[in-house]
Amino acid sequence: MDNLKISVIGVGHLGAIHCGLLAKNKSVNFIGVYDTDANKKIKQANLHNVNAFDTVDVAIDSADAVIVVVPTIFHKEVAEKILTSGKHCFIEKPVCSNLYEAKKLLELEKRYAVKIQIGHIERFNPAIISAQKHTLNPSFIEAHRLSQFRPRSVDVSVIHDLMIHDIDLSLWLANGSRVESIDANGVSIITDTIDLASARIKFENGMVANLTASRISAKPMRKFRIFQKHSYFSLDLASGKVEAFRIIDNITDNSTTEISVPTEMLGEIPALKDKKIVYEMLEIPSINAMAIEQQSFIDSIIHNNPVACSLLEGVNALEIAERINELVIVSY
Repeated sequence: MDNLKISVIGVGHLGAIHCGLLAKNKSVNFIGVYDTDANKKIKQANLHNVNAFDTVDVAIDSADAVIVVVPTIFHKEVAEKILTSGKHCFIEKPVCSNLYEAKKLLELEKRYAVKIQIGHIERFNPAIISAQKHTLNPSFIEAHRLSQFRPRSVDVSVIHDLMIHDIDLSLWLANGSRVESIDANGVSIITDTIDLASARIKFENGMVANLTASRISAKPMRKFRIFQKHSYFSLDLASGKVEAFRIIDNITDNSTTEISVPTEMLGEIPALKDKKIVYEMLEIPSINAMAIEQQSFIDSIIHNNPVACSLLEGVNALEIAERINELVIVSY
């Protein structure tokens, strides 16, 4: 599809970033914005010389594809309008505010031949992309996602707001294995929803993911650690730093940047015999995760490619988030 026309519905903090990226994208025609806040709408329209649509319906009808960045409680309502209009749709995570609404969108997807991508942006994180230079087959995942309090995110729990990123990454890295069991705890500190939560997810293939999320932290943190046979990867998703420890054959190869790990760091490991532990700081690609994510959505339409994160994958992540949420409430 040439000259793809795209509009943005919802131009708060994240929506404004989407607008800025679209305005620079030569492969699309960014046509306009809509927001219930007239000042925000007009500001973005003037900034990028696009239309400030009077209604959601006009924003949808004028476009071939729509990026939805409204509060989560309105995702289903807006996405339903887009899908029934036969337009392509990008929905920021979480896909909906509850599983019932999300499954309604799945029903609509079957009826309309359109692309639907969910905004699980961490799949495009430079650290994740860098780690993928190695084969990732985790046995154990440990994630800490801590944030300072932000009032704009209190319409959902910390599980739906923050932890869902690591839920999606864990499901993605589980290679299609189903969830076998979940244990979870959490508390409400500032808001009326859960502000701090910890979950342990066990998969049928044996993989375990320990996930912690908090939105009342003094310092932000986005650490994602992957443990697998003969490898350990420590990913800082905020800075993009990736450290890799791997067990390899004890053969010197001066063509790599790997450094043998001193025995005083990990101790003597007699079982290794003819092998050694090497350390490597992985090279990180210089990319804008949101720009790559947005372009993947655009390419899926123009070239009829599969979307990077499907509606079903978004629904699956939401389902696990709801199961964790229910367990936390019971644990109070």
